[in-house]
Amino acid sequence: MKRHFFDYIFICHKMPSRSFFYKGKQFPICSRCTGIFIGYIIGILILVIGIFIPLFIINFYFSILLIIPMVIDGTIQYFTKYESNNLKRVITGFFSGIGIIFFLFYIGRHGFITGRAFIEQLLN
Repeated sequence: MKRHFFDYIFICHKMPSRSFFYKGKQFPICSRCTGIFIGYIIGILILVIGIFIPLFIINFYFSILLIIPMVIDGTIQYFTKYESNNLKRVITGFFSGIGIIFFLFYIGRHGFITGRAFIEQLLN
């Protein structure tokens, strides 16, 4: 089987019933991972735009809030007989992807600021 770059980015089950198809060919990742990937791209664009227009920056707590619907949907589906549909999966994945990008941004920024303050304290 031919490897795809998505195989290195996502650990995905690739179940046909939970994947999108285009012209009879299955996407290389499931609908939820597709939503997450699109969310990553949009989240990075929002972050770049937010550098120039601060109104577009999503705060830390809102980024966590964006991740919660996917966690709830996936957890309920895993532990019960409830079966989500691909539209719900892609939407919750999309918002989660945006939330993950901003969550990582804030974690990285906090680490940078904390590390910088620590180095400055050591040098003084």
